[in-house]
Amino acid sequence: MSIMSRDIRVMTSGAFTAAYLELILQLELVTKRKVVTAATSMGTGADSIPSRLQRGEPVDVVIVADAALAELIKDGKVVAESRVPLARSAIGMAVRAGSPKPDISSVDALKRTLLKAKSIAYSASVSGRYLSTELFQRLGIADQIMPKSRRIEGERVGAVVARGEAEIGFQQTSELLPVPGIDYVGPLPAEVQKVSVFSAGVAVGSGNPDAARALIGFLASPAAARAITKSGMEPMGQ
Repeated sequence: MSIMSRDIRVMTSGAFTAAYLELILQLELVTKRKVVTAATSMGTGADSIPSRLQRGEPVDVVIVADAALAELIKDGKVVAESRVPLARSAIGMAVRAGSPKPDISSVDALKRTLLKAKSIAYSASVSGRYLSTELFQRLGIADQIMPKSRRIEGERVGAVVARGEAEIGFQQTSELLPVPGIDYVGPLPAEVQKVSVFSAGVAVGSGNPDAARALIGFLASPAAARAITKSGMEPMGQ
């Protein structure tokens, strides 16, 4: 049973966080509600968005990778017809600020960089799953590089790279760009890139379903495109 509230609570994956945070003031004008950020990372374990929803934490809008949103719809946590694609996001690589930028401009160059790197960090979400379960195997170097690779949970990959705990790090470009202390090297080569769509939906039991739909409608509109592009993603509402 939903309870009316003056606030709109939003849970968003890390990839969409930078754009969302830049747009909060406009979202409050559009919805005439205070926008409360309940989560800024898909995460893993007890603090993950699916776990929070499973516990029944109050939320109105959920923004995650489209495949994850489909699962939440299947689990009865998000209203199916409210699902709206917002942006496309590519995977990029970063090094510690001031470090030499390795060549990843081609598949062969990427392979050489991975083999040469002393340590590799990747995310616990969609980009990391792709790297560790598909890309490294596809390149034929999984056995050589997995022992020196580390899955990062509970923080941005860029933060680990900035501290010098990993020589190179991979995550959605929009999650790398805001992190201080790193230099963005570039996206994975097109031939091995995995572009993910991030979508939004209204949570089942939302206390503000109409305002939640208005918020999502704004994020999907041309008015939000500049902030989404600036964050390193490709808006789908242009």
